[in-house]
Amino acid sequence: MTAEQSRIDDLMKGAVDLHVHSGPSLHPRKLDHIAALREADQAGMAAVLLKDHYYPTMPLATLINQNMGFRTRAIGSIVLNNPLGGLNTSAVDYALKQGARVVWMATAHAQNHMEHEAQKPGFKFPQNSKKTVAPIPLTLTDETGAVRDEVKHILDLIAEADAVVSGGHHHARELLPFYEEAKARGVKRLFLNHPTYVNDCSLQDVAHLVGMGVKMEHSVCMFIPSTFKLFDEDHLRAVIEAAGVDNTFFGTDLGQTGNPNPVEGMRQMIAMLIGLGYSDADIRKMTSTIGAELVGLAA
Repeated sequence: MTAEQSRIDDLMKGAVDLHVHSGPSLHPRKLDHIAALREADQAGMAAVLLKDHYYPTMPLATLINQNMGFRTRAIGSIVLNNPLGGLNTSAVDYALKQGARVVWMATAHAQNHMEHEAQKPGFKFPQNSKKTVAPIPLTLTDETGAVRDEVKHILDLIAEADAVVSGGHHHARELLPFYEEAKARGVKRLFLNHPTYVNDCSLQDVAHLVGMGVKMEHSVCMFIPSTFKLFDEDHLRAVIEAAGVDNTFFGTDLGQTGNPNPVEGMRQMIAMLIGLGYSDADIRKMTSTIGAELVGLAA
């Protein structure tokens, strides 16, 4: 074992991955939820969040935590795409009261995401393995740019539960008023996934959102060799600098067929951060501490 491999092994202990796409799913998956937790447990990780675009995962997380004996904790979540009723306050209410820690606004069924798929050839996103009914495009704001009333109600529920919210795959022009509304309604745990991907945030938008208290989660799969690779090391350094190490963390966004497993993806990201000269302390912040604090894991 090389010195760098040993260093990566050490940094993996206590790591937190808040963006794992294991199965079962309508999207082709390389491993299931139990396998994802097993591999994370073997690596000494502290927690893994299970995310599916079309069903809530908190019952599965509870079953895994209560029955599998892993030290690594499974975290449940809900994504507000069409199968959950879109901007469905009842779905959020029930999910939070059954243990969901993270609520995502729409991803695949955000109008912005659907426009990307229709208008941008080569837009990289998994396709369903079975034909489904046509999705209804969802937005956070109305035609005047005001945050929708049902979104406000959802944010109230998230604030009451002290849960976490992400703006999903909506456009930057929707996200700015959305996060302002979230803060005004008392939501304290705010983050945004892959801001420079489908959300179309500029580095200035990233800095602005960070100034509002929004943490930035970047998808490992977009930086390492994978079917989703989009960005180089220069972009990696730029997005970290735009937000600052104290406001940046990494989720693998992995689990798809044909890609590295999430644990291997996190290892590759740690190797990249080492190569860019970040200290162990900073790498731990971006792969462990910030994510753990965001979802309220005990120290």
